[in-house]
Amino acid sequence: MKAVVTGASGFLGSRLCAELLREGHQVVAGSRKPVPELIALGARHAPLDLSDRDALRNAFKDADVVFHVAAKTGVWGREREYVESNVTGTRNVLAACEQRRVKRLVYTSSPSVVFDGRDHVDASNDLPYAHDYLCSYPATKALAEREVLAANGRWGLSTCALRPHLIFGPGDPHLVPRLLARARAGKLARIGTGDNEVTLCAVETAVAAHIAAARGLRPDARHAGRAYFIGQERPVRLWDWIDGLLRALDIPPVQRRVPFALAYATGTLCEAIWWLTARASEPPMTRFVALALARSHSYSMEPAKCDFGFREPLGIEAATAAVVASLRS
Repeated sequence: MKAVVTGASGFLGSRLCAELLREGHQVVAGSRKPVPELIALGARHAPLDLSDRDALRNAFKDADVVFHVAAKTGVWGREREYVESNVTGTRNVLAACEQRRVKRLVYTSSPSVVFDGRDHVDASNDLPYAHDYLCSYPATKALAEREVLAANGRWGLSTCALRPHLIFGPGDPHLVPRLLARARAGKLARIGTGDNEVTLCAVETAVAAHIAAARGLRPDARHAGRAYFIGQERPVRLWDWIDGLLRALDIPPVQRRVPFALAYATGTLCEAIWWLTARASEPPMTRFVALALARSHSYSMEPAKCDFGFREPLGIEAATAAVVASLRS
């Protein structure tokens, strides 16, 4: 199988490329700059910018499957940049798939496309898209996901979308390092009651799901044209998991508690100040972050298991232990 991965320099994209190569597939690693580690493993680098249709068309030549992982992430920033990367960029990927007659496209989406601020516990794939979004990332990812799924069946292309939730693992540059930095600085506080249930996703789990979805993707597949939550089968109590991680790294557990209403009001005020003063930095609190830290958002893996054979490669305990070991070393 010849696979093209957009966003190959990112955390998930690079791990996906490495696993595809380990399985013996041809891999085109699409990113702005080459990734020496992937080239050493046998990947071919394709200079890729989602705004450059010619570059996408060149990269997708003779591709059997495209994994569209690249995206602009985060909870703060100019809306125009999110639209250009996540919406226009995805449209360009679809256009290149059409021109190159690519047969399979697996799109990396996000559970935030359905996050409406309410508790979601063991939620399945039938959750509707949110009506209002509190930041540009979920809004633009929802638009892109809709267009990817709507393209299923066109030009001989089969598509599906995966929604990995809070990806972490050894080498994670985002989730765990940010938590640790805030904890060490004494800036981490429990938001709300502290008993919210959350699904986490080890990077190995996200990689396994992408490959499993691609392997069986065809026009008559049960998962063609559909979106799936991806993560560890057993959810965690978010703040208990964070405290366990801190203790394992000899960092004091979180002591401060902030009522949800206060955190949400602080987020509203911070957003207003940052918007009025045109600051480029991310505010210390936003409405979206307050909700994400206080609400339950756990998801069922049953649809992915039934429809395309998803299997969790390691449990939450082993995945957490691997992170701790990597940080200690």
